[in-house]
Parts: sequence; C-alpha cells; structure tokens
Amino acid sequence: MIIFGVALLSICMLIGVIVGDALGGLMGVEANVGGVGVSMFLLVLAVDYLKKKNKLQVKSEEGIAFWGGIYIPIVVAMSAQQNVVAALDGGGMAILAGVVVVVVGFLSIPFISRIGEKAKVNEQEIELSILPKEQIK
Repeated sequence: MIIFGVALLSICMLIGVIVGDALGGLMGVEANVGGVGVSMFLLVLAVDYLKKKNKLQVKSEEGIAFWGGIYIPIVVAMSAQQNVVAALDGGGMAILAGVVVVVVGFLSIPFISRIGEKAKVNEQEIELSILPKEQIK
C-alpha cells in the first residue's frame, strides 16, 4: 500500500522533528537541529529492516520512493528559508558545526558503503552453490 509508505515517512519525519527540536533546546538554540537528518536516517533504517524481514510490499516501496524523490527539493526549500547571515553573525559555531558535519559525513562514507556487501557475497555464494558444477566458470 502506498499509504503505508507515506505513513512510514511521516512517522520518521515526526520523530526527526521532535528529536531536532529537543537537540535545539539542549543547545540553547530556538531551532530544529538535525531533525531532517534524523528523520532520513530513521527512514533508511526502517526501510532496510522491513526489506530484510520481507515485509515491505512493492506498493509501499513505490510510495517511499515517490516521496524520497521529492524530498531533496523540499530540503532545499527548507534550507532556503534559513537565515544564514543571522546564523553566521551569531558566531563561528554555525561554521564549525557545518564543517564538522561535512567532515564526519565524508569520513562515514566508506563505512556506510560496506553495509550490505557481505549480504551480496552470501547471495552470490548461494547462487553458485545451487548451480551444477559444469555451469560454474
């Protein structure tokens, strides 16, 4: 069901907004800090979990893919609403936070890209074990 995919996306977004507001409150900033990122991370984890359990139907996956496709323009529009000049006038914390997040993001790419490689290898081993030995080259 497409609605299930949208519901999953909405739940992740609501949790992300709540966590982002809480982080903003903890940091003394009246803003949502990282809520969009938290929601996207939760969505990736939820979709991966449901795929592994084989509980994600094709229609649900299509609903998530649809909203995921328009998600980036939404994030760009949300970013355009931020007052970057005011954030930079507040001090170097905004620049430091941005640089740290980008560096951590780049450093985490190798680790994230390894997720699922072991499963692919196991699938190939299973396929090879099913085939007769004459067909394996």
